[in-house]
Amino acid sequence: MEYENILVKTGDDHVGEIVLNRPKQWNAFNTAMAGELERALWEFDRSKNVRVILVKAAGKAFCVGIDVSEFSGKTVMEYRNWIGHMGKAMITMSRICKPVIASAHGMVTAIGAGLVAASDLAIVSEDAKFGLTAINVGLNCIGPAVPVARSVGRKRTLELLFFGDLIGAEKALEFGFVNRVVPVDQLEQKSREWAVKLAQKSPLALQMAKKAFYLAADMDYYKAFECMTDNLARLCTTEDCQEGINAFMEKRQPVWKER
Repeated sequence: MEYENILVKTGDDHVGEIVLNRPKQWNAFNTAMAGELERALWEFDRSKNVRVILVKAAGKAFCVGIDVSEFSGKTVMEYRNWIGHMGKAMITMSRICKPVIASAHGMVTAIGAGLVAASDLAIVSEDAKFGLTAINVGLNCIGPAVPVARSVGRKRTLELLFFGDLIGAEKALEFGFVNRVVPVDQLEQKSREWAVKLAQKSPLALQMAKKAFYLAADMDYYKAFECMTDNLARLCTTEDCQEGINAFMEKRQPVWKER
């Protein structure tokens, strides 16, 4: 599939890369880029050669939100459809089977912050700055606030949502917004290394873990345990599970089935 606002590539290491590619606009989302990102996520999820998806960005910023040049002149229903389209990738990240790692730098605001929060894992550079900044122009980031709240909790999310202030990478790490902070000049290398390391795990075990995690997230505490038990029991009957145990006993690298 051809893309105009993103770049995609797949390596021999089972990592599929998606690069937001509107650098002159600081990767602000327009209708086309939002649709392309969502389609690329599903395309990689179907690819037998991809086990882990890495989402990053070209230019000086990861993403600064929605392109306001598309904002004016819509009805309520048109705004609803437009906003829903812009935020679809945040939902898709949790629905696809394969793990998604966000690799972010520079400004990471509004829907950009939502994408990082919605990703399964996030690694960022020391210069990254995060914020739910739409309140500063009379709007709000209530959509991105949904995955942000799942990462950092209610009080911190409401402070970000109400004030629209920026927080630095180390504060984002402290909040639980991101997993790792690395030097600016090492982000590319460290992100790839992390994705490749994850891609060496059993694809089936990773995908079942992700599905079970999101399925159980809103369940009653005891039902969540039942869900996890059922999921693990099914995994125990698979060829990958047996291969992993055999490889451990035989002190060799496992050979996973392609998924």
